[in-house]
Amino acid sequence: MDHDTEIVTDISVTENGKVVFAPDVVATIAGVAASEVAGVSGLAGTALEGISGIFSKKNLTKGVHVEVGQEEAAVDLSINVKYGFRIQDVCSEVQTAVKNAIETMTALRVVEVNILVQSVTFDEPEKPEKKKEKEKPEIEARVK
Repeated sequence: MDHDTEIVTDISVTENGKVVFAPDVVATIAGVAASEVAGVSGLAGTALEGISGIFSKKNLTKGVHVEVGQEEAAVDLSINVKYGFRIQDVCSEVQTAVKNAIETMTALRVVEVNILVQSVTFDEPEKPEKKKEKEKPEIEARVK
């Protein structure tokens, strides 16, 4: 999907006026919903998004591309999955969470949520220096 450069999209017109969402709003909803799923270590963007992310605060939409129509939305997500989680289960949960979040918050019908697993991440082991610092106060407390 190409990243849509259109600023606003008409969602619905009522007797009180029309409701309009910027595509970044839908992308933010999708990014937050995806990052809250167990097994997702983060969203993964392209190299260009990584460079531009240094200069902006759009981390919630990094790796998220949306196409928003008047009544429907389609989402592409790039994610990193934590080692030890079944990737297919994580992706299924992300698809459900993103679809539910967008449909609940915007009343748009989500037609597809495509996921690209960019990498598998590992938890970094705790550095030995930190363990020693934590143990020192306990030892000093026992000596006093």
